[in-house]
Amino acid sequence: MIAVVQRVASAGVSVDDHTVGEIEKGLVVFLGVAEGDGEKDADYLSDKIVNLRIFEDSNGKMNLSMLEISGEMLVVSQFTLLANCRKGRRPSFVGAAVPEQASELYEYFLKNVRGIGRDGYEAGE
Repeated sequence: MIAVVQRVASAGVSVDDHTVGEIEKGLVVFLGVAEGDGEKDADYLSDKIVNLRIFEDSNGKMNLSMLEISGEMLVVSQFTLLANCRKGRRPSFVGAAVPEQASELYEYFLKNVRGIGRDGYEAGE
């Protein structure tokens, strides 16, 4: 799995002029699922992202996680992150998971992210 993470004050995703997701302060995550990825990869990445200390504390230092600021997360499935552009001029996506597998792991990742921070929760639960 690969992710591009961006801090935002607010963000939204629209499809055909219809808003399908929006958040206030938090993270936008573009998530790519590779062939061979599994639940352990999703467990690791969801825990890592949610706990990244990339928000400023009262002293202006990046010392707080999304959990600590009660931030929100907008996750966008993005198979193009797995593009291989080493040869030729056309990207190859052979390293990306097939849509069914990618969708399953994407949903698993979302479940993990929603559960992290609950009392007694462990990634992969």
